[in-house]
Parts: sequence; structure tokens; C-alpha cells
Amino acid sequence: MAQRRMFSRKITESDQFLDMPMSSQSLYFHINMQADDDGFVGNVKTIKRMIGASDDDLKLLINKQFLIPFDTGIVVIRDWKIHNYIQNDRYTETFYKHEKAMLETTNNKQYQVMDTKCIQDVSSMDTQVRLGKDRLEIEIEKDIEIDIDKEIDKESRKDTIQYSEIINYLNKKTGKNFKNVESNKKFIRARWNEGYRMNDFKKVIDNKVQEWKGITFANGKLGDTYLKPSTLFASKFDEYLNSVPNNPKQKSVPNKSEVKFFEFEE
Repeated sequence: MAQRRMFSRKITESDQFLDMPMSSQSLYFHINMQADDDGFVGNVKTIKRMIGASDDDLKLLINKQFLIPFDTGIVVIRDWKIHNYIQNDRYTETFYKHEKAMLETTNNKQYQVMDTKCIQDVSSMDTQVRLGKDRLEIEIEKDIEIDIDKEIDKESRKDTIQYSEIINYLNKKTGKNFKNVESNKKFIRARWNEGYRMNDFKKVIDNKVQEWKGITFANGKLGDTYLKPSTLFASKFDEYLNSVPNNPKQKSVPNKSEVKFFEFEE
């Protein structure tokens, strides 16, 4: 590839060029210096970051048609052949042959994109190859998505809140008949979202059934009254989980401060 790059004053001293900010002009010069022998650049974003230019600088060069962009991210310098004449013994054809096939050179030595029909004629065979490749990629992506969906579904089933099992266990231990309704589920869900799981709920139920069932508190209420989701699974859940229940033979009536505690949780 030729190492020398030239600039035509017809372009770089035109009002259209000089009306641009210095940052846009600088980006244009750097892109020209990095272009291959056909004026194509495949790393324009890297050049932009390297010199501290902005996205707006690049957009301005494209909007003013100093650069012609392609869907692949490649750009070509429209006036490349006005700037540079490279001898055949130093010339290396661009790597971006597909993009080059979409261009034609005007009488003014400027690149312009050919009309759609010409592009289709030139690249029809390449299009067929790419379509086959695209179809293969789509099938692979579908397979990947299916596998991911299966894993997500597996994890969802694994971590589904076990409302019915928790409420059924509570009913079994207390002899009550709480329903699997939102007013009960919201307390279970709140604790579940904090990281507690089935064994934690069972332990809280076991602890409090052993401690409260069959006793009467100082406020005159039976301990069984508090064996319900709104008390067991509320904000004191962690405290109940880590409590050591009294031996049934040694149960004692709570003092007044404990009565307030239970009334608060009701």
C-alpha cells in the first residue's frame, strides 16, 4: 500500500469544508491518512476516539458528503481520487470489495453510490451467499434462545414461591384453614424476596406453634390468635426464625411489655 497521502486544496479550502469546526476538519484529515489505496476506512470510530473527536464531527462529515457510509460501518472518502493518484506499482486494492462494488466514479473523480438496480446486478451472487449465512445464523440464534429460555424456565420453577405448601403447613400445624389468597400471600412474598425459603417458613411456624399454642397472654387473648400469616410472616420473621421456643412444660404468661409486642404484630 502506498504510504504517501495527498490533499487537494479544491476540497480542503472550499467554503463548505472551512465552515466546519476544526474538530471535524481534523477528523477528516486523520481519516484520509488512515485510508487504504481506494479511500476506504474500516476503523473510523477508533480514529474518532484516538483524536478526541465527537460523534457530531463524524455525522457532520457524512451529512456534508465528505464521507460515504455503508451499513457495514465502513466509510469511503468521496473525493479520494481528487486528493490522490497512486501509481499501479504501488497500488493495493481495498479489502472492502463488496462496498467498492457499490460505487461508481463520476466525471469529476468523485465516488457516488450506484443506483439500486446496478448494485443488485453486481452483488447478486454475493447476496445469495450472505442470505444463506444469515439463515444459518438465525437458526443458531433460535437454538440459543430456546436453550436460554429453558434455563430461565428451569430457574423460575426452582425459585417459584411456594405459597400453597407454606399455607398448608401452617394449617396442618395450627388446625386452622387459612386460604391461599393475596392478603396472606403478600406476607410470604415479602419474606421470600428477602431470601427466606421453605425451610425457614416451616421453622418459624414450628417455633411459634410450640411457644404460643394453648397459652393465654396477659391481654386475655389466646396464643393461637397470633398463629396467622400476618403475624408469623411480618417484620419480626427473622426474630421468630432465630428464637428458641420455651419448653411446653415451662410455658409462662408474658408480662405487659410482651403483650404490647404481640399487639403490635397483630
